[in-house]
Amino acid sequence: MPGGVHEHAAAVTSAASRAVWFLCLWLVLAGVDPVDLPAAAAAVIAATWTSLRLLAPGTQRRSPIAMAQLALRFFCESVVASVDVARRALDPRLPLHPGFVLYPTELPRGERRNVFATLTSLLPGTVPTGDEEEQLIYHCLDVGQPIAAQLAAEEAALARVLDGG
Repeated sequence: MPGGVHEHAAAVTSAASRAVWFLCLWLVLAGVDPVDLPAAAAAVIAATWTSLRLLAPGTQRRSPIAMAQLALRFFCESVVASVDVARRALDPRLPLHPGFVLYPTELPRGERRNVFATLTSLLPGTVPTGDEEEQLIYHCLDVGQPIAAQLAAEEAALARVLDGG
């Protein structure tokens, strides 16, 4: 029976945490206006309920240090890649070499692979376009860049977060 109590406590904590994050998102997007409180409450409840149905609370712990490292890495890579994409787009002497790159991933199909594809879709210059066997297909602005090495580094950073290390 104690396992049930712990599972219930974890579910309540997860729901409360998600609700707080959804409320913060609402406040960032819509601002603070008392007139919007009923809509905010309905949106937070619906978003929390939906998120709990789509991604059940887990017993895994995420490493805050690994999450912070991933966020910092993502921010730095985004800035560097954005500058590079803008430079290539605006300077006609720097031709683009668009094409597709197959990236062999160690991540199983499902949640982990979807999180990875979503994360890498936010980086300028690469867009995941499909999934073949154990490979993700990326459309890249410049296939001459070390795309596979960059994706491998992103996958390793994400694995540290997901594995709690």
